[in-house]
Amino acid sequence: MKALQVDAHTHTVASGHAYGTIQEMAQAAAQRNLTILGITEHTSAIPGTCDDIYFMNLKVVPRQLFGVELMLGAELNVIDYDGGLDYPQKDFRHLDLRIASLHTQSLKPGTREQNTAALLGAIRNPGIDIIGHPIDGTFPLDYEALVRAAAEHHVLLEVNNHALRSTNRLNAFENCCTMLRLCKREGIPVTCNSDAHFMTDVSNTSHIAPVFEATDFPEELILNLSAQRFRDYIRWNRENKR
Repeated sequence: MKALQVDAHTHTVASGHAYGTIQEMAQAAAQRNLTILGITEHTSAIPGTCDDIYFMNLKVVPRQLFGVELMLGAELNVIDYDGGLDYPQKDFRHLDLRIASLHTQSLKPGTREQNTAALLGAIRNPGIDIIGHPIDGTFPLDYEALVRAAAEHHVLLEVNNHALRSTNRLNAFENCCTMLRLCKREGIPVTCNSDAHFMTDVSNTSHIAPVFEATDFPEELILNLSAQRFRDYIRWNRENKR
C-alpha cells in the first residue's frame, strides 16, 4: 500500500481524550509527508469534548501549517436510529470535513436493522462526507445496504486504523473485510484514516494494510492516496449536495 497523502480523521486536545495541539499534529503530518491533515473533533455527545462554539471559530486557524493543508471539521455523533446528529445542521458551514459515527456514548447499540437505519439516515444527510469506522461489531450492520447508500449519496466509508487496533471494537477486521469486498465488487471508493489521538499516530496505517491485503483491494479505490482526488470529492459534495 502506498503512503497516504491525506489523513482525514484525527483529534487534538479539544476532543477531551486526545493529547496533541493543532500545531503539534500539523508538525507530525509534515514529518510524515502528508499533503492534507483533517482534524475532526468530537461533537457534544462525547463526554469532555469542546462546545459547539469551538467549531464556529475555526475560521481563525490557518489552513496551511508547516507546508501541510489543514481541513478542520468534526466527527459528529449519530444520536438516534433515524440518523439524527448532535450538531446543528445550520452550522455545518463552519466545517471543512463532516464525519458521522456511531459511538456507544451517544447511542445505545440496537438491532442490526436499527443500527443500519441510523447510519443510512446519516448518509442521506447532504452535509455528511464520511461515515467513521462503520466496522465495530458492537453495532451490527447490513453492509450491503450501507455500501449501496454510500454510493448513491456520495459518502465515503472509512477504514479506520484506530478501530482495527482497538480490543473494544468487536470483529472489526472481519467486518472491514466484508465492507471492502462489497466496495471492491461495486467499484466504490473508500477512505482510510488513522483516527490519531496523539502525534505519533498521524498517518498510521499499520492495522489497515493487512485488511487491504486480505481483500486484494485496488489502490485506485483508496481515495486519500491522492490529495487531489480527495479535494475533488469534498468539493463535489459542497457544490452538489444541498
